[in-house]
Amino acid sequence: MASRLRGADIVVRTLERAGHSHIFTLSGNHIMSLFDAAIETRLSLLHVRHEAAAVHMADAYGRLTGRPGIAWATGGPGHANAVGALFTALGQETPMVLLSGHTETDQLGHGGFQELRQVDMAAPVCKAAWLASDTATVGVEVARALRLARSGRPGPVHLSLPSDVLDASVAEDAVVWPDAADFAAPALPLDDAAADAVLALLAAAKRPLVIGAPVLATRSGRDLLRRIERALGVPACLSEGPRGFNDASLGAYAKVAEQADLVVLLGKALDFTLKFGGLPFVPDCRFIAIDPDGMILQRAARGRGLAFGCVADTYPAGEALIARARARSDAGWLAEARSCFDDRPAEWVHLVSKTQGMLHPAQVFASLQRYLDGDPDSVLICDGGEFAQWGQAMLRNDRRMINGVAGSIGSSLPMAVAARVVERRAPVFAVMGDGTFGFHMAEIETAVRLDLPLVAVVGTDRRWNAEHNLQVRDYGPNRAHGCELNATRYDLVATALGGHGELVTAAGDMSAAIERSLASGKPAVINVMIESIASPVVRR
Repeated sequence: MASRLRGADIVVRTLERAGHSHIFTLSGNHIMSLFDAAIETRLSLLHVRHEAAAVHMADAYGRLTGRPGIAWATGGPGHANAVGALFTALGQETPMVLLSGHTETDQLGHGGFQELRQVDMAAPVCKAAWLASDTATVGVEVARALRLARSGRPGPVHLSLPSDVLDASVAEDAVVWPDAADFAAPALPLDDAAADAVLALLAAAKRPLVIGAPVLATRSGRDLLRRIERALGVPACLSEGPRGFNDASLGAYAKVAEQADLVVLLGKALDFTLKFGGLPFVPDCRFIAIDPDGMILQRAARGRGLAFGCVADTYPAGEALIARARARSDAGWLAEARSCFDDRPAEWVHLVSKTQGMLHPAQVFASLQRYLDGDPDSVLICDGGEFAQWGQAMLRNDRRMINGVAGSIGSSLPMAVAARVVERRAPVFAVMGDGTFGFHMAEIETAVRLDLPLVAVVGTDRRWNAEHNLQVRDYGPNRAHGCELNATRYDLVATALGGHGELVTAAGDMSAAIERSLASGKPAVINVMIESIASPVVRR
């Protein structure tokens, strides 16, 4: 008698064939067959405490490895919990796949258990979302999701898996297995003629600028931008955050933009972070767009007008420009622009707290930088919010992840857990405010259970500080309300969950707290009492 396979067996074996080994997941009725099927494979299920955390972990895995991170969630409320986190991955152009369980297909429209329009819910925050409907071909559907996540502009993809599709069995010889081509993402290179056209426009410009997309926010992407600078003699920066020209991690960015007469958008959309091509860019500044998405090119052409546009993948396009480039003879503009990007006010070195028992954010990060410098493989995750913005501005690290263009908060702790899955030796640091820590503090237990040590630096100023500052700015100091938090001992929360905790109230104690946290070999929380300080802005 021919052996038979369930849909769940086909899904997990397809993931195994694609070379995946780590799955970030939270169990639930609709996906228990996947858990059962995984027993017979090499897949490691990292069981988390909230579905959004599983997505953030898959996001971090995708950013660090370049391969799609995989998240599993159950149907209905589990899927709903997971979907919101996809927006962060979409903004940061991260390859990842969310596989969600789903109501049985024969119950759709009849009020089935946890029935929800899951595909419609996920579609706005994904490159693609659809429902599998056939057990024999479900492996091909999984392969398609993996391929789409990496194709063109990378991003999250969702596939809903109905319980009856997973539970049904078919003869093994009836299974349609994906082949290598089904997994492979097609390449879109920049051809020689297009590369030469871009280089000719750059040569004619006096103050050109290259702006890279969030997909370049990786170690290899940062290296690519540095090599573009050297080969072309043109300043290159990475636009990965939501604060645009006020992004202090780019120094006096606005000063560079307002002087540029030609801008190359290397996979970067002409979006709100670039003021859609308006000020500070001068009216006669010209734009070149190299993008894997033709619709993004059309949008740029309609909004600002393009001197040149072409469809190509971001990384290969950068390499093609380097390969055919000749450096500019005048290095003055590059030096001027680079000094702006590297600009940090000299007074930051001398910033100290004016309140006893608290630190200025600058004092926290002055202590942390040397631990990043101590190991080139160290990983840094900076969340959103005012405290973490100081971290983004002051800390230098090639393996850095931030909240991204989506402007979300709360992802850094689960991302740090996933970073430890990828990087088994070097230090992993996550930087966040006390409001942010509350989103996923239970994942400390996940990290303890899975033996994934990390160091979370939590700046406790007892308020949602970004929102407080918005209220003060827009409505006046007497209109600020609803943003206060308690001075919670988050370090004790960590110890209660099985981790290591440190409380820091003086700048001189910061380094020792980091040393003890690293030496503990546990997930650690350094709870730093800080002054409530607005995020930094660098202007010239």
